[in-house]
Amino acid sequence: MVSTSVTAGTAAGLDLTGRRALVTGGAGGIGRACARRLAGAGARVVVLDVREDLAREAAEEIGGSALAADLTDMAAVDALAVEGVDILVNNAGFQHVAPITEFPPETFSSIMRIMVEAPFRLARATLPGMYERRWGRVVNISSVHGLRASPYKVAYVTAKHALEGFSKVVALEGAPYGVTSNCVNPAYVRTPLVERQIADQARVHDLEPDEVVEQIMLAPAAIRRLIEPAEVAEAVAFLCSPHASMITGSSLTIDGGWTAH
Repeated sequence: MVSTSVTAGTAAGLDLTGRRALVTGGAGGIGRACARRLAGAGARVVVLDVREDLAREAAEEIGGSALAADLTDMAAVDALAVEGVDILVNNAGFQHVAPITEFPPETFSSIMRIMVEAPFRLARATLPGMYERRWGRVVNISSVHGLRASPYKVAYVTAKHALEGFSKVVALEGAPYGVTSNCVNPAYVRTPLVERQIADQARVHDLEPDEVVEQIMLAPAAIRRLIEPAEVAEAVAFLCSPHASMITGSSLTIDGGWTAH
């Protein structure tokens, strides 16, 4: 796990003073780690989450501000006050594990809205300002499942693959204006979302919960451990740094060697 001293030290080397960042799903897990990291580098961070109380708590911790919205509700997304955003981190999402033949269509639609259409609408709202200021960073928290497929995750895999394509189009259109767009592709991260999957995976694979982590989650990777949220946040911060100004339209894998196969 990345120590507090290391995080603080590297934050001092990245100066985002004067930049405004919006992190969706920012009240917990990867989103909260990203919000902390960007705030530590001087950005004014807006924590957006469906859980209003947790969004406020996360924002207060970093001296930021909170927005509450259900990102499956497109009218609510379009009504958000996102003016002046320089860094957009599309992180919000959820998972549902079931065979295609049993997968609820309404759940499929919800996952697509929160993980594909909401990022599009937020980018549509924030890109004009980035273009005007000639600087912007769009970082999409994709997944190893944006590059590989697994059974029983039809909506999640489909949405993450779509997010990859979306990110590349933003990169091509934003390049003349100093805007970069990239995906960060972690394997399994130690978050509540992953922990909630264990019981579902045990059911569909007919395994014990402790067997799921070893035999399903970590089996494809060369490094057999869960990723820490702070490790993903460091990758996000790097993509916002001057050293990454020529990195756009890319997918940065943090998968312990999963995609090396």
